[in-house]
Amino acid sequence: MYDTTKEGSASLPNSSDEVPRRSFYTRYRVFFHIFFAKLFTGWWIASVVVHRKDKNWLIPFLLWLAIMLRLITFYVPVSLVTKPMHFVWNNTGIRIASLIPEKLRAPAGAALTISVMIIGAFASAESEDNTRDNRAVSLFGLAVFIFGFWITSRNRKAIVWHTVIVGMLMQFIIALFVLRTKAGYDIFNFISTLARELLHFASAGTSFLTNPDTAKLTWFLISVIPPIIFFVALVQLLFYYGFIQWFIGKFAVFFFWSMRVSGAEAVVAAASPFIGQGESAMLIKPFVAHLTRAEIHQIMTSGFATIAGSVLVAYINMGINPQALISSCVMSIPASLAISKLRYPEEEETLTSGRVVIPEDDENKSINGLHAFANGAWLGIKIAGMIVSTLLVIIAAIALVDGLLTWWGRYINLDGEYDLTLELVLGYVCLPIAFLLGVKRDVTELRLVGRLIGIKVIANEFVAFNTLVAKDDPESPYHNLSPRSRLIATYAVCGFGNIGSLGTQIGVLSQISPARSGDVARLAFSALISGVFSTLSSASVAGLVIQDQAHFQTTVPAS
Repeated sequence: MYDTTKEGSASLPNSSDEVPRRSFYTRYRVFFHIFFAKLFTGWWIASVVVHRKDKNWLIPFLLWLAIMLRLITFYVPVSLVTKPMHFVWNNTGIRIASLIPEKLRAPAGAALTISVMIIGAFASAESEDNTRDNRAVSLFGLAVFIFGFWITSRNRKAIVWHTVIVGMLMQFIIALFVLRTKAGYDIFNFISTLARELLHFASAGTSFLTNPDTAKLTWFLISVIPPIIFFVALVQLLFYYGFIQWFIGKFAVFFFWSMRVSGAEAVVAAASPFIGQGESAMLIKPFVAHLTRAEIHQIMTSGFATIAGSVLVAYINMGINPQALISSCVMSIPASLAISKLRYPEEEETLTSGRVVIPEDDENKSINGLHAFANGAWLGIKIAGMIVSTLLVIIAAIALVDGLLTWWGRYINLDGEYDLTLELVLGYVCLPIAFLLGVKRDVTELRLVGRLIGIKVIANEFVAFNTLVAKDDPESPYHNLSPRSRLIATYAVCGFGNIGSLGTQIGVLSQISPARSGDVARLAFSALISGVFSTLSSASVAGLVIQDQAHFQTTVPAS
């Protein structure tokens, strides 16, 4: 069992047949670590000396710092750092909070969050069509979403406002860091560059199986599917060596501590943007049978609110801006926790309320790294096949519905430029949502963005993103979409919240714990709505803080 609450670093236990393979490394581990520490320290110093004037020094420093911290924690207990942090926090933040009467703490926290949002959103200068009027609409829309979930809450008296307030504040601060600061932009730009390079590595395999000219084709089967298979295999390899569990565990502890959610909820919320909605639930497989209904609701909401890393690289290759995609996934984590706990607050005692635990999956454990990589490739093929088949039938079904609607509409003179189609209907149905997000107040743009939101929910985000990137076609209605509307649409579509994913979530959780299938089915639709609006809240926040909108248009090609 991988318990992230233990002091020091946690490692996965070795099975008896793995001892000979790892004994040499175990016996001389300290020398390996010293070598890596010297290697990366020398690399970092050399990079600063040689490229201090022409390259960004922050990224090499952060990479060196992450490696050194990981190596140090093999020998130095984390408690040496965490205990002083807890001491300082207990004697500052906790004492200040204790001075406020308990009944006033939630209103005071809400007032602080609202103040931060207002100052952060309106203090900066106006730019392009991101006027203060437009920002005010985005802020109003965010308030409407929160109020709507409060009104429809299962039990308003049981809402833990600390979770809601901290979640929305955290979402806004992440947006400020990514979209307003150079450091935040550089970090996320570095991550997106790595993702684009990952696509280039996958194309090498495609070139071998076909030829270099075929690998350069922009066909979906050629440019999107191979990177998905490669990425899933790479994740399985990292999972075997414990890196994924370690990273997700540290990430989960932060949400567990800051937002007062259960350990199971923190793990799934932290894992969903990286390994997907089904795989994230597998991380807590032994606990699924014992989850409370609120925890099941939250786990599904997290899956609907974000996208997985496997499809993230696919969307980047389609031309969607990677910084917007990555920041949307991170922003939607605290938003999904906040909105789910607003809609379905906890009313029972949770099994993992006191710690964050990632159990081992001994049933599907690989023998070695090569075995893990091969299993990942097979899993990638299954995921890619599911995506291809789902897209085929969904797009065909939409065409069928459009054909029937168009035929029906022509008898009431709805033809020509305004053929009656599913997209046209969804555009008008979701137009109020687009308005609340802060889209440019133009009926055409509101309808176009509303149509994308509707397509995403009815079909999936693949179809919606493919429609959005059709802007390069002069005949596409999205060709002249304003930068602000395009940015908000990118954030609004970036999530698994669609009817197809509803079946996936029910199937995965019911398979893990058949006894809880009834609870899963009852909570699924509520979780879907919560996940969709978690993603939409990220779009509202992006509309509040973005300034240099030209950098966040869907024009960044894969390298």
